Amino acid sequence: MPLPDAPIELPLEAEEFLVWLAAERGRARNTVAAYRRDLIGYHDWLSARGSDLASVAHDDLVDWVADQRASEAAASTTARRLAAIRSLHRFLVTEQFRPDDPTARLDGVRTPSGIPKPLTESDVTSLLDAVTGADPLGRRDRALLELMYATGARVAEIVGLSVGDVDFDHRMARLYGKGSKERLVPYGGAAARALDDWFAPSGRAALVPARWKRRDDAEAVFLNQRGGRLSRQGVWLIIKKYGRLAGITAELSPHVLRHSCATHLLDHGADLRIVQEMLGHASISTTQVYTRVSQERLWDVYCSAHPRAVSRSRS
Repeated sequence: MPLPDAPIELPLEAEEFLVWLAAERGRARNTVAAYRRDLIGYHDWLSARGSDLASVAHDDLVDWVADQRASEAAASTTARRLAAIRSLHRFLVTEQFRPDDPTARLDGVRTPSGIPKPLTESDVTSLLDAVTGADPLGRRDRALLELMYATGARVAEIVGLSVGDVDFDHRMARLYGKGSKERLVPYGGAAARALDDWFAPSGRAALVPARWKRRDDAEAVFLNQRGGRLSRQGVWLIIKKYGRLAGITAELSPHVLRHSCATHLLDHGADLRIVQEMLGHASISTTQVYTRVSQERLWDVYCSAHPRAVSRSRS
């Protein structure tokens, strides 16, 4: 059965796989949509070769990887697409659509380590200080950036935040992460003050429309200029805007703010398990990438501050 409102562009067994991802594995709508896009590309590639999900073999998949490289697709993109294809074929075997998995002996795609590059603490301060307006949009933008840096929230979590998810008295936000997993995250005084300003009469209330376009918009913490729930793209544009105003030349995105929150917590002695819980990582190994970032930061500070550091090379 195809997903509601989804175009039927894939074989029935692939559509059932997507339904399984959503219903049984609890994957978010955007995640399922990403799988769909990758599998449509795979299905089109198979069709062009006169093949299909039932007949594709290991050697075909080797050719698929070669074609991806020839197309100059980023290694990370190819790895993501291959992960979707692997998951589909494992599902096909489990559900007895076919007896074998043609991806079982396929080598993985090597990708760069992807160690995040957080902002420095001074850059974060510059970014937040760049929001100077006291109008509704200025108040919103300040509250948004302060809360994202305070909590390390993903962009989907921050735009999905509803008023009932924020405990203003105890400074806690309920975030819904991947797979709709819920967690409570604290936020500090700076974010609390910015939220208070945003929820003052001259803030959020000034953007409330005469009539809500969607019922869900009425509960949104962050609104756009038209009184709807702020979108992911809207958050990206806000961050880019204030990055330019602050003169920050480093790469900026919602995820960079998340990286920065985690790295700065560890820099100041936070326990790795606490940071894992705060960020909503299922595995501690995901959080451990930030320890490597902090070690790099440690070396930078050491080399710039220790009088004899320049005479020693890092091993």
